[in-house]
Amino acid sequence: MKYDDASWHYGGNFPSGLPDKAGATHAGMFVAWALLSGLAGELIVDEFPQFIEKLRDRSLTPGQLFFNLCDGKFIDEDLNDVGNAFAQDYFNFQKGKYLKDYEATLGEGAATLYHVADSWENFDRLKPVLDRRFTEWKAK
Repeated sequence: MKYDDASWHYGGNFPSGLPDKAGATHAGMFVAWALLSGLAGELIVDEFPQFIEKLRDRSLTPGQLFFNLCDGKFIDEDLNDVGNAFAQDYFNFQKGKYLKDYEATLGEGAATLYHVADSWENFDRLKPVLDRRFTEWKAK
């Protein structure tokens, strides 16, 4: 299952002048949070643990991780069973709350959500929201 693909965002409303990678910041933030929260899929844990370490030491930003590890695509293999169950509920663009939370937390002052910087500062602002949503989801 594919949750998101950066290429889905490049057409239509995508602002001119922004690099393509700006279409992946929102997904990169979620994937980075999931990997740092112990929700990484078996393939990543077994074959690419260095990427989790690069997140831990912050030598890659969430967006860089998303392109370097995931090739700009967020798929079910990126997460374990718990991570996928949460992503199907929360990250889902039609019924989930992720984009609303992302906008409420990081969108103020940005021309569009694509203008949100791929930075650890923004990740640190979003992380408590994701932690809370995950805790709420587990309590259901």
